[in-house]
Amino acid sequence: MGYRKLGRNTGHRKAMLRNLVTSLFRDDRIETTETRAKEVSRIAEKLITVAKENNLAARRHCLAYIYEETVVRKLFDNIAPEYTERPGGYTRIIKTGLRKGDAAPLAILELITE
Repeated sequence: MGYRKLGRNTGHRKAMLRNLVTSLFRDDRIETTETRAKEVSRIAEKLITVAKENNLAARRHCLAYIYEETVVRKLFDNIAPEYTERPGGYTRIIKTGLRKGDAAPLAILELITE
């Protein structure tokens, strides 16, 4: 199994993950369920690795996935340069307990800053 389906059809799942990745890079941290956080973490790590190359092809690759152009600019100008010496592990998942309505396990996903 290569990815989690998250109980959604393909289009909905992809749009949800793109929104969560965009929010993570814009706000530096998001609160969501554990399984979503794990899936978003995988995608965010790959996009940061691509952004570390800092060329036109990398920028277009990130623009194809992230919804907001300002977030891509922030990724290339502020976020990726922080991780030039780091080979991976750019995000952290902190488990925060259970959601009140349905007892789903919640987590905070954040970018690691030194």
